[in-house]
Amino acid sequence: MEIGRGKSGRRAYAFDDIGIVPSRRTRDPEEVSVAWQIDAYRFEMPLVVAPMDSVVSPAVAIAMGRMDGLAVLDLEGLWTRYEDPEPLLAEITELDDARATQRLQEIYTAPIQEELIGRRIQEIRDAGVTVAARLSPQRTAQFHKAVIDAGVDLFVIRGTTVSAEHVSGRAEPLNLKQFIYDLDVPVIVGGCSTYTAALHLMRTGAAGVLVGFGGGSGHTTRTVLGVAVPMATAVADVAAARRDYMDESGGRYVHVIADGGMTNSGDIAKAFACGSDAVMVGSPFARSSEAPGRGYHWGSEAHHGDVPRGTRLRLGTIGSLEQILHGPSHVADGSMNLIGALRRAMATAGYTELKEFQRVQVVVAPRRSTD
Repeated sequence: MEIGRGKSGRRAYAFDDIGIVPSRRTRDPEEVSVAWQIDAYRFEMPLVVAPMDSVVSPAVAIAMGRMDGLAVLDLEGLWTRYEDPEPLLAEITELDDARATQRLQEIYTAPIQEELIGRRIQEIRDAGVTVAARLSPQRTAQFHKAVIDAGVDLFVIRGTTVSAEHVSGRAEPLNLKQFIYDLDVPVIVGGCSTYTAALHLMRTGAAGVLVGFGGGSGHTTRTVLGVAVPMATAVADVAAARRDYMDESGGRYVHVIADGGMTNSGDIAKAFACGSDAVMVGSPFARSSEAPGRGYHWGSEAHHGDVPRGTRLRLGTIGSLEQILHGPSHVADGSMNLIGALRRAMATAGYTELKEFQRVQVVVAPRRSTD
């Protein structure tokens, strides 16, 4: 599309802009499988809880693991900066909006403690569940040994935008390809939002690629940096990169994980329809009674020391983790029984497996106030 005589742009679509088209056949929702496997790890739910302090504590990671799901602990968050972060989590919920960002920046200036990294990972491991933990690209070289030594199962390198060709004159950038090659654990890396960027990340040997800029409903990256790619288009582009990389590599499959921008079960279903293998979500779980944010939600972008690109949101609490995942639901806004809704969406469209559901037909159908 022409923006002006000197600039043109491609039309891109958000999940709100598309709809899933039912086929000629429907299925029984009870016969639908939403299982997902990455490397040697299989999960009965394809929902990954995002590494945010308002959502994931060691206790939440353990609870998700016992329900056969996966939650990622942020190793640059309060749980590795403070022996007992509970008083600070309580304080954050009491801040007024005008003070919240500045106080978050102050709280997160405390140094990360390697000893706490090992202790938090060990706490989750002792519960007998799969351990996933996140570092940013900037901290990976510094702390990765402590993470590996502690026994992490899935290593997540997550930033607002992660590239395989970061250029810096101030410091030696992380060589993702060499780093991943040297590790003995599968690595999930992102975010990215384009075909080319995803293809380059897949060539590093990553087991999975995150699509999106993280932060989800609380991020302000578009407002602060002007950077934005609607998620439906981003996921579809990265899914195309996965297909082409399979041909290029002789059959190596890299998992596509939509990260952010999904606030209800309909968004989650559309992410799979666009080509995701799994989704990483935060705000739906921030509303659980077990969430450490106590009904408030914020990401690592919200406390960036120089350029904050997120905000603290008040979402409230609607039910337990079990209710949000499996119901029963007492609301009609898609915020509860996320797994049941995904099963029903797949069944309505006639599919029983997630990889088959990636081929479902979609239409451009912008949401209207009368929907």
